[in-house]
Amino acid sequence: MSPRSWIAVASAEHVRIGRAEGFMQVCHGKAAPLRRLPSGDRVAYYSPTETFHGKDRLQAFTAIGIVTAGTPYQADMGGGFRPFRRDVQWIEAQEAPIQPLLGQLGFARAGKSWGYQLRFGLFEITNADMQIIADAMGAAF
Repeated sequence: MSPRSWIAVASAEHVRIGRAEGFMQVCHGKAAPLRRLPSGDRVAYYSPTETFHGKDRLQAFTAIGIVTAGTPYQADMGGGFRPFRRDVQWIEAQEAPIQPLLGQLGFARAGKSWGYQLRFGLFEITNADMQIIADAMGAAF
């Protein structure tokens, strides 16, 4: 079975923490979405903003990688916040704005409402869309 491809959504500052520490976290730390990703699946992060709850619009793909073996696990971030995470082997890549890709990406062809699916925090895309994103980021799987 070939690997599936996913888009995860988080601010760039949160994505950078995950890249540095080798994990991903989605949907405010929920476990269920992460359970949908078996090892070997590919994931790209889309960051609508630079900072969490920020008004500093970014609208770019900020990380790309491969989900590694294991299951979701909880991390203690203090203050009672114990989000679930999944380990990812991040690939060397450059951030890539989504705007130049909108006419090419199948999930983003809905005109003005191209960002609708991004509200889900994690959703599956075609492998062809993932290749377009990887190429734009200068990444190779």
